[in-house]
Order: sequence, then structure tokens, then C-alpha cells
Amino acid sequence: MDVSQNGNVRNSESMCSVTEVEEIDFSKFTDRPTRPLNIDRQRSFDERSLSELSFSPRHSSRNADINFLRNVDHVESVYSPSRRSGLNTPMSHRSFEPHPLVGEAWEALRRSLVHFRGQPVGTIAALDSSVEGLNYDQVFVRDFVPTALAFLMNGEPEIVKNFILKTLRLQSWEKKIDRFQLGEGVMPASFKVLHDPVRNSETLMADFGESAIGRVAPVDSGFWWIILLRAYTKSTGDSSLAELPECQKGMRLILSSCLSEGFDTFPTLLCADGCCMIDRRMGVYGYPIEIQALFFMALRCAFLLLKQDNEGKEFVERIVKRLHALSFHMRSYFWIDMKQLNDIYRYKTEEYSHTAVNKFNVIPDSLPEWIFDFMPARGGYFIGNVSLARMDFRWFALGNCIAILSSLATPEQCTAIMDLIESRWEELVGEMPLKVCYPAIESHEWRIVTGCDPKNTRWSYHNGGSWPVLLWLLTAACIKTGRPQIARRAIELAETRLPKDNWPEYYDGKLGRFIGKQARKSQTWSIAGYLVAKMMLEDPSHLGMVSLEEDKQMKTPLRRSNSWTF
Repeated sequence: MDVSQNGNVRNSESMCSVTEVEEIDFSKFTDRPTRPLNIDRQRSFDERSLSELSFSPRHSSRNADINFLRNVDHVESVYSPSRRSGLNTPMSHRSFEPHPLVGEAWEALRRSLVHFRGQPVGTIAALDSSVEGLNYDQVFVRDFVPTALAFLMNGEPEIVKNFILKTLRLQSWEKKIDRFQLGEGVMPASFKVLHDPVRNSETLMADFGESAIGRVAPVDSGFWWIILLRAYTKSTGDSSLAELPECQKGMRLILSSCLSEGFDTFPTLLCADGCCMIDRRMGVYGYPIEIQALFFMALRCAFLLLKQDNEGKEFVERIVKRLHALSFHMRSYFWIDMKQLNDIYRYKTEEYSHTAVNKFNVIPDSLPEWIFDFMPARGGYFIGNVSLARMDFRWFALGNCIAILSSLATPEQCTAIMDLIESRWEELVGEMPLKVCYPAIESHEWRIVTGCDPKNTRWSYHNGGSWPVLLWLLTAACIKTGRPQIARRAIELAETRLPKDNWPEYYDGKLGRFIGKQARKSQTWSIAGYLVAKMMLEDPSHLGMVSLEEDKQMKTPLRRSNSWTF
């Protein structure tokens, strides 16, 4: 496998140390000079309000003194391909002594590069040669996202552009599973480069779910693709990729699959179990928080990227309507804090008409015992699922972090989520960040919900396991909410374990103390997640790639008291 050899060494005088980052006044980042966009007619992709449904003259520049943490997307953090923004370009006058793990991580990440016809197009899932490859030798869409962010932050956007275009081409393939054809908008879960030594040629082989465990198509791949396209555009300042007719069509196809109207009375997206990062049966079917948060963020990114031509304008209008309904639904019904928990505890059932308080007919006796001790007096989070007569009260890390980054969570809810993480540090972080979900399913419930899945035993894999890749999402959420000290503490924990354990895929146990019993080593997204977290702390302006400010036009006040009023 061809491996890039352009070694990038971090300038030891360019960055502030991780331990110093708490002393930074983040509001000062709005004063940093930035390069204007390289296309005169191009608007910042973050200046459009959801209320705009037609072309209009460009507004005057925004106030440069807007607080970075609350409105990070107003910061024009654009970088040209020639401007390195991560490992080897001075971005601060403070001295920075790089952690030895950073160089090791970059070397490992570059070894995982996959090339197609001479160009890097992605990274394989893991380089663990001690076990059978299975599908870990493929390029996964969701796995590549932190890798893509790392390369964008390091001023190397070409691999990201290649990945976006190759997966877009795979989207157009005919997709059949057992004679049943999938929708046009479905993006592959992964792809593999096949080498033909006889013909001396290379081809791409995509997996749309037909080879996956359980044969479930990935719902999240399309959302991650749109989010990554926006990150590329934001990082490079180059809108030409997003404006390609092929990319515009790709976004419209994805949106067509999830904006279609049917019998569902909820604005959330109905999904099968195993369609996201929780890719095995774990009782997340219905309306899982991970998919809803990614759906929300992808809609907002698509709104910023879509042209308002004859074809795009219709989708923009549908996005606006869906975002209004989705934000209200999620903030109202998926949110739980001490006040809401007490309300559910006192619910009446069998309520009819529009005056019903218990709209989903949730039986109070269905409240799990653990939640009464888990819920702090100050703090809250988006629960795992809401459906008729059932709420999944588990904490899911990815969904809550994306809710913060996308501004699905209100500023007050963002604060409450971070309060919860700090209050329940041992349960959610322990000795290795970060629990993918909490708590684990055990005993008889585990047999019923997982189908006796031997990989998802309690406190393992997706059933309460700890995943280092989530470090970048936690760090981004911490920076956006003004709590970088939480991220620093988590990163320091990871640095004590990851190098000696050789970058495992996940950890087992209530505290994340043990390397996962079936975890792969040299897991690429564990490596990339660490690098992205480090670079974000050293240069918080990188947050603009993956963060969206709250749109005031979409703000809907909650009708009940929230945890932060206690």
C-alpha cells in the first residue's frame, strides 16, 4: 500500500500548551485576521438565516466582537490549501512543547492511507495485523470523518476532496440487497480498493449494507458526507466543490430520502436498529438521538451549501420547515432534567385530545431505577429515544455532542449537558473517554434487546464501552460551551493509555479500564480523534469547521422550567 512520506512536524514554538488553554480569552479569537473568501460573489456559508428563501443583496459584515464561543460560525476561519493550520504553522505566540504522542499518531495515520489510481482517497479502519482483516481493511464513511478533519486542520485538503468525490460517484451505483433496490440517495457504509495484478488496474467496491452484520444500510453516512462537505468548504474557503452539479445532486438525493412525507406524525426520522455508529442491535430502532442530531446538523449544513436555483430552492424551503418542527420536537420531548424527570414520575396515562401532557402515553413505572441516582440537580441531556409508550433514558455521547455542535441544543441545554458530564465524570468518562452510551444493558434485558449478542455484553463495545474516537466530539463541545478544562482533563487521561495500548478501538468495563476483548489495535479513528482534539485545543478557531451557531429565527422557547433554574 502506497504511503505518503511528506512528514509533518509540529513547530515547537507555534502553539500554546494544553495546560495553558484554560487561560485563553476565547472571545479574542474574533479579532484574528482572516483571509477573505476567494470568490467575490460567494457569501459566507454561515451568513444565511433560515428565514431567507430567495436571493438577496449581501448584508454588511457582522460585528467582529461577537463572542467566539457562542457564535463561532461567524468567525471567518477560512484557510487556503497552502496555509497549514495544524502541525507546522505558527498560530500562536505562546510556546508549545508537542506531546511525543502527536508525532506517533501522525505516523500511524499516514500508514493507514488508501490510494486509488495514485491519489489518496481515504484511510482504512484499522491496521491491526494480528487478527483477520474482515472489513477493517475498508474505508468507512463515518470512520473517515475525524481523519478528514485532521488533514483539513493540517492544511491538506486534497485527500478530503478526493474522498468526497469518490463516495459521491459510488452513491450513483445501483444498490440491490437480495433483489431489493435501495433508494438513490443512500451513501455507502464503506468501500475498498481492489487491485487486479493481471490487468494492472484498480476498481472500487462499495458496501451499502449488503455485507454488513445484520444487513443494515447506514443512515448516517449521507449525513456525515454533507457535514464533511461543509467542513471542507469552511476550512478551505473554496465553494467550487460544493457548487459542482454532482455535489448539488448528491445532497438533493440524500435529502429526498429523509424529507419524504408519509404516515409518520413526528418530524424525527424513523430508523432501523444498527443504522449508525451503534451498528449492532442495541434497541436504538425508532428515533435514536444519534440519527436525529446528525439529521438536524446535515439539514443545516445542506441549507448553507445548496444553491437556490430551480431545483435547490424547493429543498431549501422543505429544510426550513423541517428544521423548525424538528428543533421544537427534540428540545421539548427528547430533553430530560430533574424537573422533567419529576414530571414524568407524576404522569397520568390514557390522556386524549390536544390538552394531553403525557403525549406519548409513557407509563411512570417504566422509569428505570438508575436514572433517579444518575440525574444531578443541575444538568440534563437528550435521551436516547422517544416513541409510543416508551422512552429510552440512556445517555448517548455522540448524539448529545452533535446536539451542542449543531445548536440543536439551546445555549441553556448545552450548559446543562456539560454540567451533567462534570457531575457524572466517573460514569461517563472514568479512566478512558468516552462512554458511547450509559448505562449498559445487563442480564435478561441484554438477552432480549441485543439478541444475546456476544460482542455487546455489558460494559463492552456499544453496550457501555468507552471509545477514544469520541474525544474529538467531546473536545469540540467543550470549546463551544467555554469549558476547555473538561477536554484537557479527558485528553490527559487518554494520553496515559493510548500509546502503550496501541490505539485500541474501544475499552471495556464500567471505568474503561480494560482494552476491549475484541477491540482492534491501531484503530484509525482512535488516532485521528486524538489528533483533532489536540489541534482544536491548540487552535480553537478550528471549531468553525464542525460548529453551527444558533439561528435566532428557529429559536423556540421551552414551555417548562429547565435544570439551570434550580
